[in-house]
Amino acid sequence: MHDEAIQRVRQIAAEIAEIGFCLPGSLVERSGRCGNPGCRCQHDPTRRHGPYQSWTRKHSGKTITKNLSPAQVETYKIWLDNDRRIKTLLAELEALSIEVMAHDEGWAKPPEISPDRRRGPRHSTTPAPPSLGDDAA
Repeated sequence: MHDEAIQRVRQIAAEIAEIGFCLPGSLVERSGRCGNPGCRCQHDPTRRHGPYQSWTRKHSGKTITKNLSPAQVETYKIWLDNDRRIKTLLAELEALSIEVMAHDEGWAKPPEISPDRRRGPRHSTTPAPPSLGDDAA
């Protein structure tokens, strides 16, 4: 088991090393209304201004949005894809590490955690103790 795991760890590390800049968040396309009461956008929802591309992310619990030009969208889309890839690789590395640890310690393999369930409580002030399974010797 260790040989395959070590080989995969090296592959993951090599892939991460090749990834360039990474940017958290999402690209969002929006259309909107302006403040001019006589403008077409006020009376006809199909004639709103836009679409405008923006980058949205969370920082310290607040949503931050920046408008982007088409050239910026092309540049930063790759960075956003890189961020998702790094998170996927990190999740794989964590799962592999847990599997090897459980194997080495003779523990039952822990259940898989779906990606949307990986986050802990949102408002916890103290970290939860690590869970290594109930059958620890």
